[in-house]
Amino acid sequence: MGIDSRLFRVNEREKVSLRKRPTLVKPFYKSEKHYRRLLNEHVEQLSSLQQMHYAEDRYAVLLIFQAMDAAGKDGVIRHVMSGINPQGCQVFSFKHPSTTELDHDFLWRTTECLPERGRIGIFNRSYYEEVLIVRVHPEILHSQGIPEKLLNEKTVWQERYRSILDLEAHLHRNGTRIVKFFLHISKEEQRKRFLDRIDDPEKNWKFSQADMEERGCWKDYIHAYEECLSATSTRHSPWYIVPADDKENARLIVSQIVLDTLGSLDLSYPETTKSRLRELHAIREQLLGEKEE
Repeated sequence: MGIDSRLFRVNEREKVSLRKRPTLVKPFYKSEKHYRRLLNEHVEQLSSLQQMHYAEDRYAVLLIFQAMDAAGKDGVIRHVMSGINPQGCQVFSFKHPSTTELDHDFLWRTTECLPERGRIGIFNRSYYEEVLIVRVHPEILHSQGIPEKLLNEKTVWQERYRSILDLEAHLHRNGTRIVKFFLHISKEEQRKRFLDRIDDPEKNWKFSQADMEERGCWKDYIHAYEECLSATSTRHSPWYIVPADDKENARLIVSQIVLDTLGSLDLSYPETTKSRLRELHAIREQLLGEKEE
């Protein structure tokens, strides 16, 4: 069964209701063995396309991952990008901003990490935190050193959406293709995964009391995500809402979307010019003429 990535895409100006978006869909695999075969096929195709992307040095690709806690962002990135040459891929995780970062605008610290042409950049959380966690916890906004007269909470989120859209449009015009993933997990599935992190000693480090405090803000986060997804999904920089209760299915969906994105770039290896062919021929003759030591 093929994966139609359009089913998960948020259309421009769509009013998103996460209650109407599934966290679980029929698996695209029939067994664990079948899943591994499908994922390996995707990874091999991604590896091939990434090599052309790196060699062509024409576009940059930015993949953004956002989700509730325990939705599986790290696992998706690790499994889907496992076959990618590290030379052409960079992963950045953004935690609480530093003092230096707070002395700049909210887009500054992530802008520094944008991928070069020929590279794939991955943001594990991103500038979208500034309209998500900061919206759920507005005290963070008031601690960022921004002049109070600029912090009208009735307009600040729309203003930040506009700043994000302007940045993404600028990047698109300059050859960066942006794809944004929201891994959509149910509250019940998060509960199960939290319990697993508590019960498995090797996963204890992944869990803290802060995770439970954030879980208590579930409804506020859902509202913040719905507003964000509705305001910032565009034709050129779309959001995809990926059902994430089934980790394996989520990885297959994400890998298919990345494949579709790279495939749309019409990639090819750089054409070898006549002068370059003559140069290579001369070098070949030189190498053939060398005596073995």
